[in-house]
Amino acid sequence: MPPPSRGLAITASAPTKFTAPPGADFNVLLIGAGNIMFGSDEGPWNHSIRLEHKLGPRLKIVALVDPSVARAESVLKDKRASFAEAAYRDTKVFKTIEDYKEATRGSQDPHAIIVGCPPAYRGGTTKGTDLELNLIKTFPKTAYFIEKPISTSTIEAAKEVTQHLIRNGNIVSVGYMLRYLKCVQKMKEIIRENNLTVMATNARYSCAYESIAKPAWWTKSIDMGPIIEQGTHFCDLSRYFGGDVDLSSIAARSVEWYETPGKLSKLNVDESKIPEDERIPRLTSAVWKYEGGAVGSFTHAVALHDHNYSCELEVWCDGRLVDPYNAPALYVRHPGGNLHAHATRDSYPPAELQLLDDWEERHVFEDDPFYSEVSNFIDAVEGGPDSNILSSFEDAAKTYE
Repeated sequence: MPPPSRGLAITASAPTKFTAPPGADFNVLLIGAGNIMFGSDEGPWNHSIRLEHKLGPRLKIVALVDPSVARAESVLKDKRASFAEAAYRDTKVFKTIEDYKEATRGSQDPHAIIVGCPPAYRGGTTKGTDLELNLIKTFPKTAYFIEKPISTSTIEAAKEVTQHLIRNGNIVSVGYMLRYLKCVQKMKEIIRENNLTVMATNARYSCAYESIAKPAWWTKSIDMGPIIEQGTHFCDLSRYFGGDVDLSSIAARSVEWYETPGKLSKLNVDESKIPEDERIPRLTSAVWKYEGGAVGSFTHAVALHDHNYSCELEVWCDGRLVDPYNAPALYVRHPGGNLHAHATRDSYPPAELQLLDDWEERHVFEDDPFYSEVSNFIDAVEGGPDSNILSSFEDAAKTYE
C-alpha cells in the first residue's frame, strides 16, 4: 500500500476546477519556484493551489522569479497542463525582480507579491539578504505575502527591515498558517470568553525526516537548523497564546548527531558531505518564562519515519491542540465537564463536538489554514470581508528573535 498522505484532510489533493466567481484580474508576482510555492511530497504546503482556489479565473500570475530558470519553466509546464492553465498562460520567467521590473517598465505593478524564496535571501540589510528592501524600492505600493521564517540574518537586521515596512505602509502578511486554524481560533475564543489567564504552553513537534532529502535542511549554516526552519511555527503559536517571551529566561538542551541517541537509521542525505560542525541536532528542548509570568516549553525532534509528522500544543488554562498538520483537533477540559457539555452541546454542530468523558470535549473542524492565510491576505488587499491578517512582519520578527 502507498504511504499515507500527510496533507490536511481537505487539501491533500488539488482542486480540479475553479470555484471562485469571475471578476477583474488579480495580478500576482511569485518569487521562488520551490516546494512552498508549488508543493512537494513532504507536506501540504502549496501557495499556488490556494491562490487558484481563492481567486479562480481572476488569477493571473504575471511572472515567476527564480534564479533557476529550468525549474521555473518546469513547474509552469505542469501548471499549463492543469485546469488553471489560464492563470499561467502568459507568465514570464525572470532571474531577478530587477529583470522583471526592467522588462515591464511602464506596466501596472502586480496587486500582490508572494515571497517563497529561502529565508537566507530576505529579512536582512546586506546585499543578497535584502529582498524586502528591494521590493519597497521596486514595488512600493504592492502588498507582500512573505513565507516564514522571515530571515536568517541578525535580529537587529530583521527589526530594521520591520521598520522600513511599517514606514512604507505596505500590507504584509507572514506565513504562520497555524494561527488561522479553526481549532486555534476556538482556543482563543474560549480563553477570551471565560476570562482565563494562560499559565503554561507546552509544544511538541516531531518531524518525519525520512522524506527530507535536501542537504540544505541538514546544514546549519544554510537553513539554520530545524528550530528556525520548522520549529518556528510552534515558537510562533506558543507566543500567540503566551505573549512575549523573557529572552533572558530561555534554557535549552539538545541531542547532537554524534551522540548515541542521535544516530538516525533512515537518513536520505549523505551527511558525510556536511562538515561535522554544520550538522543539525536531532532533538532540541527548551523552557522559558513569558513576560506575563506563564511558562513555555518546546521540544523538536528529528525522529519519525515515513511521512506523518506528530505535533501537539497544550495551553494550560485549559485545553490542548492535537495534530495541527494532519487532522486538527482541540481538546478542552473544564470544571463540571459532563454537565457543561450537555448544557452547551446544542450550540455546536454535531460534527464539531464529541463528548469523550465527564471532563473533556473534543472539537474537530474541516480546515485548511494554508488557504485561510492566503484568503485573508487577498481580502486585505482588496478591502474585502474577513481580511484579518493574524501574523504581521513585526510580530513575526519577535518569533524569529
